[in-house]
Amino acid sequence: MSSETILVVDDDQEIVGAIAAALEKEGFRVLRAYDGMEALDKALDPDLRLILMDVMMPRLDGLSAVLRIRERRNLPIIVLSAKSEESDKVLGLSMGADDYVTKPFGIQELVARVRSQLRRYTHLGDVNTAPAGIIVNGRLSYDPDKRTLTADGEGIKLTNIETGIVDLLMRNLGRVFPSEEIYRRVWGEEAWSSENTVMVHIRRIREKIELNPREPDYLKVVWGIGYKMEKK
Repeated sequence: MSSETILVVDDDQEIVGAIAAALEKEGFRVLRAYDGMEALDKALDPDLRLILMDVMMPRLDGLSAVLRIRERRNLPIIVLSAKSEESDKVLGLSMGADDYVTKPFGIQELVARVRSQLRRYTHLGDVNTAPAGIIVNGRLSYDPDKRTLTADGEGIKLTNIETGIVDLLMRNLGRVFPSEEIYRRVWGEEAWSSENTVMVHIRRIREKIELNPREPDYLKVVWGIGYKMEKK
């Protein structure tokens, strides 16, 4: 259970109520606001640790509110939006949001993202700093020497094959590898009908590292080419 304070901002009172109920069930203290201006006032609460911010709201829209809050507070902000276009997500993140969740969303996924952001900020400190040699990519940290992976500071149990795939992709962030090349490098033998084999292992890794394996943030397929670890 947790006692951190979270601000939920949305002009739809039913959405605020549903999110607040789920968070309070998990032990969080919840503040509520129904427009951007009200959010600015509530954001001054010294106990506040995270904000869930809708985009389309009266008086002051969510992204403008994020910009103004960022001038005063450095805490995690998750934007909630009905807009699912990649350009909208990029805009939200560029204006200071730490995460972007598209409506409609699952309440449990949202709670998981809240916990993820809180762990990064309260337990890991500056997420951009790490011991020499450690590869940090968003929520993920990989130690090539120890061949260990963590997500939000928690160790991820991987099989030898899964570790081999993670090692290859984390050392080459953003690079796309065809299934055949992944198979040759990880299994150490020529690839014959390797696509399904690699796909099964990719799916298992997603289930261990992604907040929503069906909509992965990190381990992505590039259709017709292969797989990559998205650089964050």
